[in-house]
Parts: sequence; structure tokens; C-alpha cells
Amino acid sequence: MSSLTEKDSPVVQLLMNTGTCPRCILRFCCVGSQALYRRSYKDLMKDLKEFLKNNEEKEGTVCFDEVDPPCKRIRLEHTEEGLEDLNHNGTLQQIPSANDENTAMKNSVVKICSVCLGILQEFCEADFVKKVCQKVNSTDYQFTSFVFSVSLPPQLSVRERAAWLLVKQEMGKLGLSLAKDDIVQLKEAYKWIIHPQLSEELGVPADGKSLFEVSVVFAHPETEEECRFLATACPDCFKPAKNKQSVFTRMAVIKALEKIKEEDFLKHFPCPPSSPKNLCVALEIQCNNGAIFVAGRYNKYSRNLPQTPWIIDGERKLESSVEELISEHLMAEFKADSFNFSSSGREDVDVRTLGNGRPFAIELVNPRRIHFTAEEIKGLQQTINNSSDKIQVRDLQLVTRSAIGRMKEGEEEKTKTYSALVWTDEAIQKEDIAFLDGIKELKLDQKTPLRVLHRRPLAVRCRIIHTMKSEYIDAHHFRLHLKTQAGTYIKEFVHGDFGRTKPNIGSLLNRTTDILELDVESVDVDWPPTLDN
Repeated sequence: MSSLTEKDSPVVQLLMNTGTCPRCILRFCCVGSQALYRRSYKDLMKDLKEFLKNNEEKEGTVCFDEVDPPCKRIRLEHTEEGLEDLNHNGTLQQIPSANDENTAMKNSVVKICSVCLGILQEFCEADFVKKVCQKVNSTDYQFTSFVFSVSLPPQLSVRERAAWLLVKQEMGKLGLSLAKDDIVQLKEAYKWIIHPQLSEELGVPADGKSLFEVSVVFAHPETEEECRFLATACPDCFKPAKNKQSVFTRMAVIKALEKIKEEDFLKHFPCPPSSPKNLCVALEIQCNNGAIFVAGRYNKYSRNLPQTPWIIDGERKLESSVEELISEHLMAEFKADSFNFSSSGREDVDVRTLGNGRPFAIELVNPRRIHFTAEEIKGLQQTINNSSDKIQVRDLQLVTRSAIGRMKEGEEEKTKTYSALVWTDEAIQKEDIAFLDGIKELKLDQKTPLRVLHRRPLAVRCRIIHTMKSEYIDAHHFRLHLKTQAGTYIKEFVHGDFGRTKPNIGSLLNRTTDILELDVESVDVDWPPTLDN
């Protein structure tokens, strides 16, 4: 085994005698060759025995079992508990000792590793890889690459700490040292082994930047039992969380291990770690695709349609919304779990959005389908438009997460154009409103409107009316076209909101005014890009 040197021999023999699997032995010997970890269990065991034998012959030492014999505690565990555990669990199998030259590996039984609890044993085999791939293929996801993630039982960190202290002590006898960070991480070694197998079986490459994630969650029935001493020694590290079933999370255990003194650890946890009674179990095999983002512009033609679902005290007020009329078709086509809707501002339920429409974006969470041609997106837009006469969508397109930021950039500095139908209590002539056309850059002080005070903080906001143009209709009605700073409350500018907006149309005309209709005529945000629809 070319990556192991003579100085590794004591570590190899010590770990083999304490029930450590070949791959974990490589990790503690700081072997970084990925190819070695991918070799079969049988070959690795054979190579390790050969390595020890060669080193014994070089040094002229006695047989393997006599070189630095394990402590009495280790011998007792292997002789008194080993067979009981094997029979009780049915799957626990005994690693042959280094001098069992005539024992064929195919007839030998493999005992669960005392460090990785079987992660680098059974769960590296082809049968488990096929099980993962069957789960992936059954979920109907589209993907061209994958990233693999794994969640391990928290007590693996505890067992690794115990094994490290054992090895560190042994190396100290030889005048050598082993930093904990030098050990190859279990997750890293596991991915070295599993990635090529998954890639071959799925037919796509593993890619750390892939949006498609395959994850395996491992658990172990003895987690709480083995970690409980840490909660006693470091209670501050273990605090109940609403979304966690157990206080013994991986991060909490790692935090406690960093805090606990070495001597206190050795008082409460066996070193070397004891033979496990159970193998890890693969609790969940999950798939998840990164979010897809779709953007466009919408027109709203109804005065009885909210932008988002209108629900008050759990009761739905109107049957649909702009958000739902658009998203239901996207959800169906992309086969997503859920969605998040955002837009450049919003209009009230009784306000229409005309002109070139309002920019919007929808995040589709965990979509199964992700590949669409431009023609397919165009067809999806047509489907949305044919489904309702209350809205229309244009410039529908796939965008990136970062591009959505452009919709929100400088939102307060953008301008919006409105058309308001105004009523006056006293009769007016065309000449009475003509002066409004000459007012430019009118500064307003708008106290939070009464109608939104339940959901917005009380504040006075300074807003600007850039231009106004009046259009006389009759003695009590005129239409007012306004270009304003985004965020201006137009309704309140017209009727004054009991003096909370100053100045207002009523105060400028010196009479009572109210707004009967309001339309958004343009939202001056140059996004998303205009398409040739």
C-alpha cells in the first residue's frame, strides 16, 4: 500500500485491533489518495495485512498480535461481547486479525466499524448506490449533473474524537504528532467513494456547483445514549429548538467537543470507542432541484382582483388573485413544490394596471422540470393569457436569481404614471383646474394612510409629484394624469386622508375631492428585457 509508510504501522495495527474499518484506518493515517478508498473492502483488508506483515519482517518483530498488544479492556470487548453482538444483530461481523492468512475474505464476516458505524462499509457498496439511484430516477427530475450531500449521526464526531486521542497517544510514544485537522474527514472520504458510482449509475457528472442535490440522511439508534455525557459536561451547548427533534444536533455536539477538556472526555467516553451494537441506517434519501426564476410583466384589467390572495382572519375575501392566475400554470408546467411571488410595487384590489404592465418575478421551488425552449415559454405565456380576461402577461422569460435584484434596485427613485378619476363636491369649470398642469416637482408630506396603518409603521414620508395634467369631464368630474415618485399614495393625494397628506388636490382646489377610479399607466422599471412576442 504505497501511501502508507513505516511510521504508520503502529497506528494501523492499533486501529485494526480496536475494530476500525480499513477506510477509517486510511483516514487516520492521513492518506489522501481517492483511488485507495475506492478499492473493495476485501482488497483493502488484504493490503493492510500485507503492509503489516512486510513491516514485521523488515523489523524482525514477533507476530502481529504481540506487537504493542491492546489493553485488557480491548481484549475483553472482543472476546466477551463480540460474539454476543454478532448473534443479536445478525449483521455484525468479525474482522479477521492480521495473521489469519488462510481465512478467505468472502467467507469472513465484517464487524461494524467502531468509528464510522458502517458508513464506509455497507453504505459504499453497489447495492446501496443502486438504492439511491432508484430513488432519484423515481422522482422524475430533470438534471444534467448532481451534487451529493450527506448528513451523519452526531455521535460519529464523538467516536472520531476517541479514536483520535488513542492514535495521538500511540504516535506520541514514537515522538510523532497527529493534528485532528490532518485526519481525512469522513464526509470527504465517503464522497470520494460514492461520487464515481453515482455518476456512472445516473449517467451524469458530479459537480459541486450543480443545482440538483441528492442527499442521504443517516441516523443511529444510540445517538442520544452516546452523546448524553456531553450535555452534562457542557449544558450550554444543548438548547431545545422548535424545529429539532433532539438537542443532540451535529453542531451542538461539535461545539461541546471543542469546549470539553480532554481529561473530562476520557472519563466519560471509552477510548478506544466500544464496539457498536447497531449499524447506521439511511433514514432518508432526498432529491432537490435549485429554484428556477421566471419573470415578466402583467396587466390587470379587473377592479375586483387583488395582487395576492386576500385573506383576513383566516377568511378568504375574493376567489382569486394576480399571483394565483399566473403561478398556477407555472407550477403545473415546472412541477414545483411551491412558489414565491414578487413584483415592482403593488396596486390595490380596485386599481387596474395598464400600459406596458408591472414587472414581476416568480421563484419556483424544487422544480422537477427545468429545461424549456423559448417557444415553450411563449406557449406557456399564451396559456396564461387564454385562461383569464382579468390579466395578461407579456415578456415571460427565464431569469437568474441575481437578475431579479434589478427589479428592486432604486425602487423609490423610479417613477410611475397614473390616471385618476376625481370628483369634486362643488361645481368646477375647466379654468378652475387648468393651473394644476403648471405644477412641477410638488413635494408632499404623507403620513402613513389610515387604510394601511394596521400593516405599516406610522411615519411621515416625503414624496414628489413630478407632473400633473388635468382633463375636464363635467362640472363635478375631471381626470388627472400624474407622474410621481414610486411609493406615492395617490388616493390620499386626491382626497387628503383627513389632512394626513399635505398638500392634496382638495387643498389645492380649496374644495372637497375624492377619487372614483385609479389606473396605473406605466411602471418605469427597465426590466425584464422586452421580448418580440
